[in-house]
Amino acid sequence: MIATTMKILIVEDESKTGDYLKQGLSEAGFIVDLCRDGLDGLQLALSESYDLLILDVMLPGLDGWQLLQALRKAGKDIPVIFLTARDQVGDRVKGLELGADDYLIKPFSFAELLARVRTLLRRGKTTELSVLTAADLEMNILKRKVTRSGERIDLTAKEFILLELLLRRQGEVLPRSLIASQVWDMNFDSDTNVIEVAVRRLRAKVDEGFSPRLIRTVRGMGYVLDVPDAD
Repeated sequence: MIATTMKILIVEDESKTGDYLKQGLSEAGFIVDLCRDGLDGLQLALSESYDLLILDVMLPGLDGWQLLQALRKAGKDIPVIFLTARDQVGDRVKGLELGADDYLIKPFSFAELLARVRTLLRRGKTTELSVLTAADLEMNILKRKVTRSGERIDLTAKEFILLELLLRRQGEVLPRSLIASQVWDMNFDSDTNVIEVAVRRLRAKVDEGFSPRLIRTVRGMGYVLDVPDAD
């Protein structure tokens, strides 16, 4: 099963923060829209389909509280993370009571934000994407189980995450920079071979002794998992 790329809306009026978030989440493999005004953010959130909304509280036009209230009133149950400098307990309680799913204080760690984003997206998509398949390869996300031709394949935690990423983006060539940010929460360093080693080990477990081979290296571009066309 091929998962569509998930789409995130950021509503943030601080230019540097907004641009930083958009770049980081885009490099992590998400489709990202950014707007800097609460009214524009509400219009986008109501008219477009998003998997997640990242909201500042202090916004021009319409603040984050009002935006979230309007969304919930309109019946939109999109997951929402508040990302704000307002660090009082009362602010956190208010955000959660209004229907936010998470509340992160500035300054923040991007790795932590990314982990929270993934957790919320997994929570929202668990039923839909609990089992991923390609040819005779099957991954059960909930049971943390991988089989090929019915044979159990034991993976390390990182190998499991890497295979899940390849399966969710099946047929798409994934650059090393995206794999580095998604699996290791790090910027890609061309001097390290951690990704090549991890892919080689994963391929040895998933492909060796089975047909067809599913994981390919695309020279100069990255890696792809797909099912070759039958001759």
